[in-house]
Amino acid sequence: MEPSLVKSAERTVRILEALAASPQKLSLSELQQRVGYPRSSLHALLRTLAELKWIESDETRLAYGIGPHALLTGTAYLDKDPALPLAYETLEDLRAEVGHTVHYARRDDAHVLYLASRESREELRVISRVGRRLPAHVTALGQALLAELTDYEVTATLPERLEGITPHSYTDRAALISELDRVRMRGWAYEREQGTTGVACVACAVDYRIPATDAISCSMPAGLPDDQVEKITDALVRHTRKLAATLRREGIR
Repeated sequence: MEPSLVKSAERTVRILEALAASPQKLSLSELQQRVGYPRSSLHALLRTLAELKWIESDETRLAYGIGPHALLTGTAYLDKDPALPLAYETLEDLRAEVGHTVHYARRDDAHVLYLASRESREELRVISRVGRRLPAHVTALGQALLAELTDYEVTATLPERLEGITPHSYTDRAALISELDRVRMRGWAYEREQGTTGVACVACAVDYRIPATDAISCSMPAGLPDDQVEKITDALVRHTRKLAATLRREGIR
């Protein structure tokens, strides 16, 4: 039996999630289309959130986006996670060895939430993904973590329809399930241009929890030769396993 939700609290959270997911500020009508709440109650909630600085409006006061106090809460989550200080060290060491951008993420139901990144000093800098959430089925991080579940659990976790981000994204559930079985057999996930055109990514689950909730990935140009991808994969797996062993030894769960 699903727990009953307090309507006003749920609506407040859904508004914040909708604004956070949008790349630009949303007008009242645009936000209403996304959340489906009555205009009168939506306007009252927006006014309260703006007063408390959880959201902010543009100069015309007709469009809304996430405010500074939302950042304080997100930062507090990162500051209090006992696994992250050790993960930061691992990302630094891994980037120093492979020279490419590396990420640390946690599965959030059918998505992955990026908790830390270290950008390559060599390649074109991209916008930091920390705090961003992407569908698990289109990322190597997500596939590595979905592979920690049974096929039944994967089916129950993912939405009925798999949306693609690029032409290479998995949108067929059976094909994804087959790929997850290959991930389980080799111990790491690899995707090529499924989430970002021109980018390939390899990822490995950090198995200090059962099932693993966290994973580390390395992003690289999609045209990188196979021998270089193999070296990066070996380094990624080695650093990830070392981190998992350290977290278990420290009693972090």
